[in-house]
Amino acid sequence: MRRKTTRGKMLACVLCCVGLLSFSGCGENTDTFDQASQDLEQGNYTYALSGFQQCIDEGLFLARSYRGAGLSCLRQADYEEAIDYFTGALGCEKVEEKLRKDILLYRATAYMKSGNYSDAMADCQTLAQDFEKDADICFLTGSIALAMDGYEEAAREFDQAFAESSDYDTAIRIYQQYIQREMEADGTRYLEASLEVTPKTAEDYCERGRIYYFMEDYNKAASELIEALNQDSTEARLLLGMVYLAQHDVGNARAMYQDFLAQDGSPGRGYNGLALCDLEENNYPDALSNIAKGIQDATTEEMQSLLYNEIVVYERMLDFDAAREKAEEYTAMFPEDTGVKRELAFLESRSGSPQEEETTEDGVQQ
Repeated sequence: MRRKTTRGKMLACVLCCVGLLSFSGCGENTDTFDQASQDLEQGNYTYALSGFQQCIDEGLFLARSYRGAGLSCLRQADYEEAIDYFTGALGCEKVEEKLRKDILLYRATAYMKSGNYSDAMADCQTLAQDFEKDADICFLTGSIALAMDGYEEAAREFDQAFAESSDYDTAIRIYQQYIQREMEADGTRYLEASLEVTPKTAEDYCERGRIYYFMEDYNKAASELIEALNQDSTEARLLLGMVYLAQHDVGNARAMYQDFLAQDGSPGRGYNGLALCDLEENNYPDALSNIAKGIQDATTEEMQSLLYNEIVVYERMLDFDAAREKAEEYTAMFPEDTGVKRELAFLESRSGSPQEEETTEDGVQQ
């Protein structure tokens, strides 16, 4: 289906404003919008975009349909189209404040990912002026400032984000932003600060174990996760598998992943863990078998890790043609992962090479 131009999108909003189209959708068939929303949630972004565009063409739920279309494009790394859709949403009449804030956050994210930091920061300034500055606004502003080498501003914003939401997840998100800039020490202080909170639940112990894992303190990570395991946490089994694997204890790691699957943990993550154990033992056929099992019931996020590790397996097998084919499929599904695009260039240079050709050092995805 041919998409509207930005001018066409804005015209639809103008029509909405003068009452020729209804934003409320009251009395209208919601099936297309509901299906597009479901596709978006499940990671079927192409179908979601088509559904939301149909709603836009028909004048249904305009602001929310533009937002959904923008998210579909954002998830597919089509940032310019995402920005156009988010701008279309903001141009509609009577956009409720909560929705407007949400759209501005996503548009700022799209600007940031496209490298347009000045417009991204402008959206953050609008958010700070028009809404109460919360952890989400501070975190995004800090991320953009960091990308612009504004280290002091980034630290101020991250500090405020953590003050607003001093939880494990916020600490990990800030840490990951610094890791991307190879500034581990700056990020680690947030991880350390989050550990000052006294754990109370199995989830708390899991998160503390995850943080110690990031800090590569595997003994403390195992201690926290065993406490979570004693409280019957399924997630702790998966994380303990990661910890044991980092310590090259394949036997205990495999036992944890198998136990995780037996406890009805998500198959995608469980089989991915088993595949990593196989890789550690250079057992490539079993690794491919476990990846295939995981793919059958994987979410989009789990699928990404499984397909990435499938590329790694074929590289380790020195089957560069198969690895290149898998990398092409991966980049079509996950275009935002620029690292695999670089790897694809390497694989294309090795296509048809003798089997004794050396491969690059590669990582895996947990």
